Amino acid sequence: MKVAPDPRAVRDASLDELDRLGLPLPPPAFPLVWEPGDGVALRATGEIEARAAVLHVVVARCFGMPTETAMSWLLGSHLVDFVTPPEWQFVAGGKGDHRSFVLHHDAVFALAWLLGLSRHLDPTVPPEERLMQQMPDLPGGESFSEWRSRSLVAPRDAIEAAVLLDLYYCLDWAFQEAGRVGGWLPGEVDANAIGQRRWGLEWAVVFSGPYHEAPPGWEEVDLSV
Repeated sequence: MKVAPDPRAVRDASLDELDRLGLPLPPPAFPLVWEPGDGVALRATGEIEARAAVLHVVVARCFGMPTETAMSWLLGSHLVDFVTPPEWQFVAGGKGDHRSFVLHHDAVFALAWLLGLSRHLDPTVPPEERLMQQMPDLPGGESFSEWRSRSLVAPRDAIEAAVLLDLYYCLDWAFQEAGRVGGWLPGEVDANAIGQRRWGLEWAVVFSGPYHEAPPGWEEVDLSV
């Protein structure tokens, strides 16, 4: 656990970036993500890898991966315990909002960035085309352990991740506000993609301090603020 950077200085930089992108700025009372003196860390690398792999399978199911193949891969990779109930209902029975699960591709992009598998998390461009090559080769039968051996992850520094989380926290508000008023967006990415990337960052970046509770589960991440 490291000491998190000055949240106000980080917020000023985030607002400068929103202004550069031509996006609306959140109100002055918009909450900080952390407080001065808080600690910051990333979840365990293996946990982030598991979450990315599970979401990769969920997205693959959206694009035609057979139920039996998906369930067999998760069982063989010992990842069933990392699958949330809504994800399991979708993978096993096709139940749930198909469109919302497709959007998880951008959450995978955020997790891949945290693992050092993606070079950037630019809010104006879609996920890198090479992202699919960086994830487990499901059609080729690559196992979770084989993927981990091949990928050679290099997790980002927790402070770097916290700074980007603050930016995406502000971007999430700005993109939704731009959509509400019919404003212009600075690129090929929409508010749904920004929200998914924030979801991945919110889940993976862990803070400690008097105002922070235990790290939430994937489905418990609060994106309402």
